[in-house]
Amino acid sequence: MSNDSDWQADLQRYGMAHPFLQEQSIWAVWTYRFGRRLDRRAPGLAQRVLTRAYWLLFRLVETMVGVSLPKAAQIGPGLRIWHFGGIFLHPDTVIGANCTLRQGVTIGNRSEGGPVPVLGDDVDVGAYAQLLGGIRIGHGCRIGAMAVVLCDVPDGATAVGAPARVILPAAELSDSGSSR
Repeated sequence: MSNDSDWQADLQRYGMAHPFLQEQSIWAVWTYRFGRRLDRRAPGLAQRVLTRAYWLLFRLVETMVGVSLPKAAQIGPGLRIWHFGGIFLHPDTVIGANCTLRQGVTIGNRSEGGPVPVLGDDVDVGAYAQLLGGIRIGHGCRIGAMAVVLCDVPDGATAVGAPARVILPAAELSDSGSSR
């Protein structure tokens, strides 16, 4: 569940004194965190009014910066978006802590009503990568630019290409007795 410490972790990942003036992507992250905080409010008039304001703000920010982070998605603390624009998450997406997204990333289903990706902690997703379907991206994974990931990626591995192929860390390659 999102809380103020999640927002503080997001700000730390930007590593600058005034990210609102330097990085448009932080506007989308803030709007996402605001929406999550609203969902925790007690039902009533204030929540209804603020929720309407959230939806207006969400659409405005989504249109201005091209980043769609629906409040239904589960995003861990420390999200960092480099180079705003063209980033779309399915509302059922789950993203772990300290993940990085770059421009043009899509995380969603492969068919209407289908399952969506789950990303572990410390995942780094390259520009224009597409993560589609009910896949699991393990902790510490790297997804290359323009990769189309349609299968699970184990912890610490890298996925590159279209369709993506998984490259295991050197330690796992030597443990399995194979060489590449």
